[in-house]
Amino acid sequence: YNDIKKIADQAVGLGALWCLLTGGEPLLRQDFFDVYLYLKKKGLLVSVFTNATLITKKHILFFKRYPPRDIEVTVYGITRETYERISRNPGSFDAFMSGLKLLLENGIRVRFKSMALRSNFHELSAIASFCRERTKDYFRFDPFLHLRYDGEPVRNAEIKSERLLPEEIVELERQDPERFPALKKNCDKLINKELPPADCNHLFHCGAGLGSFSVGCDGFFRLCSSLKHPDCIYDLKKGTLREAWEDFVPKGRDMRSDNAEFLKACRRCSLVNLCMWCPANAYLESGRLDQPIEFFCAIAHSREKMLTQPHQERASKVI
Repeated sequence: YNDIKKIADQAVGLGALWCLLTGGEPLLRQDFFDVYLYLKKKGLLVSVFTNATLITKKHILFFKRYPPRDIEVTVYGITRETYERISRNPGSFDAFMSGLKLLLENGIRVRFKSMALRSNFHELSAIASFCRERTKDYFRFDPFLHLRYDGEPVRNAEIKSERLLPEEIVELERQDPERFPALKKNCDKLINKELPPADCNHLFHCGAGLGSFSVGCDGFFRLCSSLKHPDCIYDLKKGTLREAWEDFVPKGRDMRSDNAEFLKACRRCSLVNLCMWCPANAYLESGRLDQPIEFFCAIAHSREKMLTQPHQERASKVI
């Protein structure tokens, strides 16, 4: 807790305005109320990501007194069978419904998100309706389940088995009433007709380390929460946040690649903004920051086809 306070003090001193408490499940921390309240009293806008299964009346009273900027609730499924197939925790569906009911009945601002998985694919349309009926804000779904940070092969194989096929991901996006129009509107921007200079070998063209950063419960600073490469991690127990932000981040942003396959493929690809590829995801998939990933490439080309070619309406509706 004292380490978190020191990091928060430094962040506010550097001009930070917003903080997200996420996990895992942040409500598992016994000192959650203390951490949250300290961040609020520092003047930060505080958001919380939770699955709502641990929400109690105590949390409701606390959030009413110290309102969060927003709470985003993850929805695994809206039936007990689907929800607990994913959570693998008997009783978790009832806990989720109870916690969500407390939040909604007490006027706590809630947003929703869901992972699009093989185990809830059949229920995604119902999940979307369930969520949109219960918020004035938004519902979003994420079609990409990234691999484990520790690279454990058995678990990673299980994760891959839950991923949807590129064609299924694109069909979800095509049928979504909010996502597809946004993609169509920004089509010209997402399909990049002006390629990067041929001699550009920078790894990072994303927003990692530009306007935000991530600090894990281990005290390690990262340019983004998914970036686990050892050269992109800074130990705040051995240095200051200012050093990390002003010295370490620019060095990370300046990392370059000599991988000819990557430079000829990903770095020169006009579909890069339709792709799920980034150095962080590439590292989790392959152990390299500059490795092209066939799965991401297939998604990008499927999205391009969806956005640029006429599509015959199908009778079935997914979401």
